Amino acid sequence: MIKKYYLLSPGPTPIPDEVLAVASEAIIHHRTPEFSKILMEVIEGIKYVFQTKQDIYVLTSSGTGAMEAAVVNLLNPGDKVITINGGKFGERWGQICRAYGVNVHEIKLEWGEPFTKEQLEEELNKNPDTKAVFSTLSETSSGSVYDIKGFGEVISKTDAVLVVDGISGIGATPCPMDEWKVDVMVAGSQKSFMIPPGLAYIAFSEKAWKLVEKSTLPKFYFDAKKYRKSLGKDTTPFTPAVSLIIQQKKALDMIKSITLEGLFEHHRILGEATRAGVKAIGLELLSKIPGNIVTAVKVPDGIDGIQLVKKMQGKYMAYIAGGQEPYKGKIFRIAHLGYMGGFDIITALSALEMTLSELGYKFEMGASLEAAQKILKEKWQ
Repeated sequence: MIKKYYLLSPGPTPIPDEVLAVASEAIIHHRTPEFSKILMEVIEGIKYVFQTKQDIYVLTSSGTGAMEAAVVNLLNPGDKVITINGGKFGERWGQICRAYGVNVHEIKLEWGEPFTKEQLEEELNKNPDTKAVFSTLSETSSGSVYDIKGFGEVISKTDAVLVVDGISGIGATPCPMDEWKVDVMVAGSQKSFMIPPGLAYIAFSEKAWKLVEKSTLPKFYFDAKKYRKSLGKDTTPFTPAVSLIIQQKKALDMIKSITLEGLFEHHRILGEATRAGVKAIGLELLSKIPGNIVTAVKVPDGIDGIQLVKKMQGKYMAYIAGGQEPYKGKIFRIAHLGYMGGFDIITALSALEMTLSELGYKFEMGASLEAAQKILKEKWQ
């Protein structure tokens, strides 16, 4: 039997054929007017997705590189920061900060639990010397989305800056950088931006730039001042990933044709269909604040969660994601991010039903598909 590969993970995400195709074109030199034109068009496109007037800096790295760039460009050794840890990627903020000798006040949340702006305000009142608050828009490990708008309202009244990991969330769920008073936003290319891994994006507010000017943490490759100086000449300080930037230009053209509002609505529909599907067969969500990027689902009692993911991947070629520690084997995650459509959700749910049935879970076959189809049919444009 011919088996097709279905990529249903929260990153990397599927790539449109026309975006893949431009990577096969002859490469161009990065110190040329031709490339500079493409680079600046990409930067303008990312500003559109970030919803900001601030400059965007394109880094050749994964999203974690942009996270590290945020830390090393804002802070000094011993500075106090607050990190909101509701999963593996919130945890990463603290790990990066500690690696550079930053004093971290970590707020540890149960995965999938909300954290309110009132709670954050209380923490800031207790820690008035906080220089920065590090948060996550979409916590991929738990399928949660946090109240960045509320965080911005609170932090903007203080001297601290708000730094947001928007790596999986930007482009899939609303988070207008300027309007919501986000001071530093980071993102990655392999999520809603619909190209392969390898590029990261970062933007600084005017408030954040004041900290950048005073920062003494060590940096070289991720020195924001170098990127700002080079951007004044329509280029980058170091050799960029030329082909990826050309692919990003093509993908951004597609995003603009869909419109940002259309993209948010698309992700909302897919998220709603996925949640309805898994609930229809008696499964529970992990998160109390689920987002439209990835759905984290609790493995039912009596089922081996690791075997579930392995069987879906190995037998049915449906590449969902498993849980990360401490939820390994306890949850699985179905993404609906980037270049995915309604029938990708149907495929994911069909493979899930077949897998669960083989593993001995009792439910009404087809119920998840019926629930998802109902939503997709009603919302299909």
